[in-house]
Amino acid sequence: MENTFHQQNRQELYARLPANSLLLLFSGHAPRKTGDEDYPFFADRSFVYYTGIEQADSVLAALKDTGGVSEMLFMLPPDAHLERWNGRRLRAEEAEERSAVGDFRSNAGFLPFLEGVINRGVTTVCLDFDQKSIGEQPVRQAFQLAAWLQKHFPFVRVENIHDLIRNQRTIKKPCELEAMRRAETITAEGIMAMMRAARDGIYEYQLKAEFDYALAQHGVLVPGFPSIISAGRNNFCIHYYGYRGQAHDGDMILNDVGACWDNEINDVSRGWPLNGKFSERQKLLYSCAYNTSQHMFQTLKPGLPMSHVDQEIRRFNFEQLRDAGVCSKFEDVGTYIWHGGAHHVGYDVHDEVNVDGGRRLLEPGMVFCVDVGIYHEEWGIGFRLEDNCLITADGCENLSAVTPRSIQDIEDYMSRSAHRG
Repeated sequence: MENTFHQQNRQELYARLPANSLLLLFSGHAPRKTGDEDYPFFADRSFVYYTGIEQADSVLAALKDTGGVSEMLFMLPPDAHLERWNGRRLRAEEAEERSAVGDFRSNAGFLPFLEGVINRGVTTVCLDFDQKSIGEQPVRQAFQLAAWLQKHFPFVRVENIHDLIRNQRTIKKPCELEAMRRAETITAEGIMAMMRAARDGIYEYQLKAEFDYALAQHGVLVPGFPSIISAGRNNFCIHYYGYRGQAHDGDMILNDVGACWDNEINDVSRGWPLNGKFSERQKLLYSCAYNTSQHMFQTLKPGLPMSHVDQEIRRFNFEQLRDAGVCSKFEDVGTYIWHGGAHHVGYDVHDEVNVDGGRRLLEPGMVFCVDVGIYHEEWGIGFRLEDNCLITADGCENLSAVTPRSIQDIEDYMSRSAHRG
């Protein structure tokens, strides 16, 4: 992303902050894994959305007073010895190029800065509390700082701006959509690579390796989220990460995967037969899911409530299953439809957006999944057909249509791949 994207995001947020306030956003740091090893660092998504910076232990501070907004980044300073072990740190000019923030300070000076602005009259500190409660999750820096403020400056008001951030991230800007389209083409290449590699006896981890290799050819070293790639009975675990199952002739392969490009994630699911040819039962169930998906992309448009997406997928999919003789009563549809049909995508695969409990109306620029799953345990057939829907001015667009999705397209592609092999 250009730094103007991050700068514009910040300006839109600043306009909604109260007067005489201090905004603080944290990049976070990697938690301990074992021994002297940490998990790989993954920067807080909202911090990246507003700065473009993905370096640990960084803080965005923005002071809003009668003179306007002054912003600064507190970051780890250069350290030749530590950088020899742990990698090069961003220099001020590099961070400015990414973020369009011009004031950089060592993070060692953060606490004195905070105490100073409070003593000079800041009355509100705005933090992003991105969890409903702490529970068993690691205590994030926003919660830690709030507790510190309560102890040392109990007169300072702490305001949660999480809903403001969610609201802003709900509508994608043109550059975000461009990045999503790029991610879709890379994801498609990964899925088609798995289709080309399909053969009797292949292991799920071998299919995963094909997907990962295809992404790496575009510089995408880590998928947007942990890939779900399963075969046969393993398809009945919705979030399956085992990868050790072996696929055999007659199995359906399920993938739920997505690449990330410029921090924009897509989420695509395809179910396809290992041998490249749908059986009659596989074809019957897949047609139900495909018809439902087609119906959704033909009818979704601005003005419908977000709750309509889940409800209509369930209703229409049931009618397909009923007409196919699979399910006779709507009350029994949960036997075959196990999960919801929509979630937003963006900087997170389940993006932090504001849909107001499903009451918010669809608007141009929203991007969410249309996810149709069917799981028939008695027949041993489970899969989902999941695509990414962009709401446009007068309808919608299937961003992931680039990946084969109809029975004919899947069978034709796998047949051509087998002949080439």
